[in-house]
Amino acid sequence: MKQDSDLRNNLKSIRTRLGMSQQDLANIANVTRQTISGVESGLYAPSVAITLRLAKALGCQVEDLFWLERDLPEIEAVLAKPVPNGQQLRVSMARVGGQWIAYPLIGKDAFRQDMIPADGESTSLAGTNKVRVRLLDDNLDTLHNTVVIAGCAPVISLWARATERWHPQLRVQYNFANSMAALHSLCRGEAHIAGMHLYDPETGEYNTPFVRDVLAGREAVLITLGVWEEGLLLKSGNPMGIRTVSDLVAGGATIVNREIGSGSRMLLEQTLQKEQIPFDTIQGFDNVLKSHQDVAQAVVRGIADAGMSTASVATAFGLGFIPLHQSRYDLVILKEYLEEAPVQQLLSTLGHRMVHSQFEILGGYDISKIGEVVATV
Repeated sequence: MKQDSDLRNNLKSIRTRLGMSQQDLANIANVTRQTISGVESGLYAPSVAITLRLAKALGCQVEDLFWLERDLPEIEAVLAKPVPNGQQLRVSMARVGGQWIAYPLIGKDAFRQDMIPADGESTSLAGTNKVRVRLLDDNLDTLHNTVVIAGCAPVISLWARATERWHPQLRVQYNFANSMAALHSLCRGEAHIAGMHLYDPETGEYNTPFVRDVLAGREAVLITLGVWEEGLLLKSGNPMGIRTVSDLVAGGATIVNREIGSGSRMLLEQTLQKEQIPFDTIQGFDNVLKSHQDVAQAVVRGIADAGMSTASVATAFGLGFIPLHQSRYDLVILKEYLEEAPVQQLLSTLGHRMVHSQFEILGGYDISKIGEVVATV
């Protein structure tokens, strides 16, 4: 029988893994060697009887040997970040605000600790910021039930994984971004929720002034995730005896800094200005890293004597910590997304005792007001 164009087989792979030649398999399955060759090359579709004999000879299920290649859907999406034109990419997908967004899985964005599975493969559409995505699965429900959060708080991933356990049909995509980058991602329609921890010393407010400025009239709510302690990460035992940012200069300490737009960098700059310490007197001020984990690892490895992060990160890495400020970490959500079922399911878990327990055991968080709407803009 001539091969069905949609029929695929794994015959050669399984045969060679078992150390069998085509003639060996032919003898056991009571077929000709030419039959084995024709099936493996895709020139011949075996009958039901031959299919069953091949599976029995190889000690596997028919489904392990043969399957139909389905016509998978293709959809047009907007790229969340620029990439070289014409480059094929692994992408993760979500529907945000009525349009499909494709998140390139390249560099650090391709990993959590393990590599992130792709939803599809994209090809750029010339002259546009759009791509044509060939999906790897025809289950669009997963993509429709994906909530995208941009932020930098490590606890977001704890919250996301716990939520997925209680709502198996829900998927939470956590895109790492500093506070301002997360807010701009929300504004561009690339995320449902932005996490941020920025303090405005002029108004004494957290986050709200920055949201008003960036969203420019679009309606949003701010929901508190928690209040965390921010300060200096130090080597275990604090061998340099650092107690304040002034000690960084006096002791000749080397730091690592965060990128512009991050809450940690803003806090460091505000603290230095308050103490009237010029930025250029701090060794390593221009040595920029892009996550709380990277800062902690730099101190652990001795690349730096100190860096700005949170008490929970210090605990996780076994580092010393000098608290400088308590910052409120808020979730910013456009009002138009609040009624979407996946977003509601995610937010509903903020009141769950199991989420609270994860935060409490981590340390460094005050979650007494978790889930409260603290502002509308």
